[in-house]
Amino acid sequence: MNGKKIRRLLALLLTSAVIMSSAGCAGGSANGTGSEQTGVTGGEITSANDGEHAIEADGEEKSYSGVKVTKTGDSSAGDEADFYGDNAAVFATNGATLTLENMTIDTNGKHANAVFSYGSGTTVDISNSQITTSGDCSGGLMTTGGGTMIAKNLTISTTGNSSAAIRSDRGGGTVKVEEGTYTTSGKGSPVIYSTADITVSEANLTSTSSEGIVVEGRNSVTLNNVTLTADNNTNNSDKSSVHKAVMIYQSMSGDAAKGAAAFTMTDGSLTNKNGDIFFVNNTTATITLSNAVIINEDVNGVLLRAEAAGWGKEGSNGGKVNLYLNAQDVEGDIVVDKVSGVNLYLGTDSVYGGAVNAANGGDVYVAIESGSQWVLTGNSYVKGLSCEADGIDLNGYTLYVDGVPYTAGTSSKGTAIVFSSESDGSGGMPGEPPSGGKPDGSHEPPPGGRPEGTPPSKPDGI
Repeated sequence: MNGKKIRRLLALLLTSAVIMSSAGCAGGSANGTGSEQTGVTGGEITSANDGEHAIEADGEEKSYSGVKVTKTGDSSAGDEADFYGDNAAVFATNGATLTLENMTIDTNGKHANAVFSYGSGTTVDISNSQITTSGDCSGGLMTTGGGTMIAKNLTISTTGNSSAAIRSDRGGGTVKVEEGTYTTSGKGSPVIYSTADITVSEANLTSTSSEGIVVEGRNSVTLNNVTLTADNNTNNSDKSSVHKAVMIYQSMSGDAAKGAAAFTMTDGSLTNKNGDIFFVNNTTATITLSNAVIINEDVNGVLLRAEAAGWGKEGSNGGKVNLYLNAQDVEGDIVVDKVSGVNLYLGTDSVYGGAVNAANGGDVYVAIESGSQWVLTGNSYVKGLSCEADGIDLNGYTLYVDGVPYTAGTSSKGTAIVFSSESDGSGGMPGEPPSGGKPDGSHEPPPGGRPEGTPPSKPDGI
C-alpha cells in the first residue's frame, strides 16, 4: 500500500472515531443549542443566556435519551417566546422531528418554556420524562404555528404564573398526551390551555390555583379516562369573578380563530374544588360528557354557567352551548343570562338533576331520549322541550315551556336553538396561524397579530 492510500485510510479512521465519540457526548455546542448533535445519550446540557435553547432541531431529525437539560435566563421579548419558541429549553422548528426519552428538563426564567414545537410539519415526540418549570409564562409542553406534540408518561410540574403544563398559543397545532401526571400551582396556570386540538388520555391532571382546562376560540380539548382535579381559587383577570374548573371563551386577542370550541370527556372523573364546573362566554361551544364522574365540592357552584364576561362586544358576548350528556348521572344547575343560550341533550341512560335557567334569562332547549330523565331541583324556564311522558320528574317544582307550565306525565316536541358557529363579539382579530417564520431581528408580532395598544387581557395560561 502506497503512502497516499495509508494517509487516506488513517484520516477515515480518525473521522470515524470522532463521530463515535460525539454520539455519546451530551455537551452542547458553543452557543448552547446542542445543534451539532444528532443522537445523544446521557450527560447534561445547560443554557443560561436570554433567547438561547439548550437543544434545538431545525428542519432535521434528532434524538436525545437520558439527558439532563437545565435552562435559566429570561426572554426579553414575550411574544417571541410565546409564539415562536424564543428562550425555550428544547425547541424544534421548520419540519424537524425531535425524539426525547428519559429526559429531565428544568427551566427557571421568565418565558422559558420547557419543550416547544413550532410550525407545520414539526413533530416533537417525548416519553418517560420529567419536566419542571419555575418562572412565569413558562409552560411544560408548548405548541404553536401548526406544530405537533406527542407525549407519553411525563411528570410535569409548573409553579410560575401563566404557566400551563400543556400549552399552546397562536397558530395552534395538534397535541396528544398519554399517561403521566401534570400539575400546576401558579395563578393563571391551568393544566391545559388550548388554542390547538389537544387530546389527553389515561393521565392525572391537577391545578391548585387556576382552572383545570381553558379552551380558547375554534379549538378543542378531549379527555379520555383522565382524572382531573381543579381548584380555581385565584383570578388572573378582572374581566370575570367566576371561579370554574373548565372555561371556554374567545379573548378576541387574535391568538385563536373565531368559531365553535369543543370539550369532550369520556370516562374518568372531574372534581371541582371551588366555583362552577363549566363557564362559557363570548363563543359557541359543544360540551360532551360520556360516562364521566362529575363532582362539584362547592355546594354553591353550578354545572354550567353561560353568560357574558369582559371579553367581546357587550350585548352579544354571551355563551352559546350545546351540552350532550351520554350515559351520565350528573347534578348541578344551568345558569343562562339574557345574551346566552343552551341546548341540553340527555342521551341514552342519563339522569340530570338541577334547575335550568331559573332566572328566565336566555333561550334554552332540552331534549331527553327515551329511558333518560331530568329531575328538577328548582323552577326552570325553557323555550322548547322534547321528551317522552316519563322524561320529566318535576319533583315539586314548575317547569315553564315557552311561558306555559309543563304538565307532568306528558310528552313534548320542541325545536333546538340555532347558534352561529362564531362568537357574536366584534373587534377581534382573525387568529389564523402566523404567516412565514420568525421575523429576523424583530420582536414584533406577525401581520394580523395583536391590535395596537394594550392587548385584551386573558385569564389563564398565556
